[in-house]
Amino acid sequence: MNPTSSSQCPFHADAKTPAPILHPLGVWPPGPPAGLTGWSLLVRMSRDLLGTLAAWQREFGDVVHLRLWPEHDVVVADPQLARELLVTNHDALVRWERGIRVFSHVHGSSVLIAEGEAWRNKRHALNPSFTPKAVQAFIPSIAAATENALAQWPMNHERWPIESALTSLTMDVIMQMIFSSEIGDDARVAEEAVRVASAAANAEFYWPASSPEWVPWKRGKRRAIAALKDLIERQLQARLTLPDDAWPDDLLSRLLQLHRDDAMTWPLQAVRDECMTAFLAGHETTAATLVWWAWCMASNPAAQKAAREEVRQVLRGRVPTVETVSSLRYLNQTIKETLRLYPTAPVLISRRCAKPITLGSWQLPERTMFMVPVQLMHHDPRWFAEPLEFRPERFAADAPEVPRGAYLPFGAGPRVCLGQHLALVEMTVIAAMVLQRFELSAPEGMASPPPVMNVTLRPETPLRLQVATAR
Repeated sequence: MNPTSSSQCPFHADAKTPAPILHPLGVWPPGPPAGLTGWSLLVRMSRDLLGTLAAWQREFGDVVHLRLWPEHDVVVADPQLARELLVTNHDALVRWERGIRVFSHVHGSSVLIAEGEAWRNKRHALNPSFTPKAVQAFIPSIAAATENALAQWPMNHERWPIESALTSLTMDVIMQMIFSSEIGDDARVAEEAVRVASAAANAEFYWPASSPEWVPWKRGKRRAIAALKDLIERQLQARLTLPDDAWPDDLLSRLLQLHRDDAMTWPLQAVRDECMTAFLAGHETTAATLVWWAWCMASNPAAQKAAREEVRQVLRGRVPTVETVSSLRYLNQTIKETLRLYPTAPVLISRRCAKPITLGSWQLPERTMFMVPVQLMHHDPRWFAEPLEFRPERFAADAPEVPRGAYLPFGAGPRVCLGQHLALVEMTVIAAMVLQRFELSAPEGMASPPPVMNVTLRPETPLRLQVATAR
């Protein structure tokens, strides 16, 4: 018999139940045999992380212990316990140190990397640029960038490279937000650099230690990071040549003002780091979701037809505005369902507890590591009926409530994705304008593209779809 989670069912999370009987400290949840070091488990995860974690959940339950010498890693795939970990115990957690060091090669010391007081200060400074109200101000520029991009798409094409086209578009949007500039001829270079850097980072996570950055086999990673840093640096230097009164109201100007006000806390390198994180996180997560949304539309013609009809009724041929975006309810449901099926971050950055914590019935010592496999919970039939089916109605206003913690496309707790409001608004605007102009369909004989996780979730090969003028 497979062991089950000792946590309370999320459907009855508010019910009065007795406190769980605690396992003694030093007793770990069940898990696969690790051998001498457990590194064989790393090899298995490196080949198919999501499939491996799903197999272990079926065999051992919702809380799985992995002995990966010198670490004890606990996989938490129970919604209530995941929320308990990320929300209730957030002050006991730090992110996995070596994983963060790998990310820091690209992101420096940005808000993505920082911990403790440094993180709180950076998050507080950046929050005003990512509030729902601040994001609404970008809708006209998102719509303008989308209109320009879609004008370059063919009216009919049997295998249009839609993944590359959507990635370029989201790069343009985030470039406007950060630098009031377009990506232009840098788009293909930046796209390839992001792909190479992401794949290199993902590969390093499955080695017990990282090799130095100067080794010959990391030449491709070094070149990719250099290309991205050059993109940021050119924008920064161009801004510094302008008189202050000519600075546009964008994220770079706000960061430079922080530098002018307090150069000790906000040196120019900190400005570079935040621009890099905003560029990478700001376009990659949105692009990946839009690519999967395009596939979901192409492979579900009835949902695409319903979404297009809503767009036509609400927009009446006009571009989306602050007033109309919120009325595109069904379209928003298709995006949320895409995020459920294909979460951009299918496994959250691992956490480590800095002090002992209790999670459900388990007493876990200081320095325990935790993985939260979001996709496993999104695909769990206990929380979502027929979980592999694309059903936007799951997110209708009158749909049954999803258990808290079962749907975490942007994480949870204080470190929830800073750009979640921007991402949802941007995806809604772009998706609406695509449906205004085009019908999407899968080329004949095309199977569902296998997803591959290289930090974010993308199709195994770049997605190409048939596009035709919307009727």
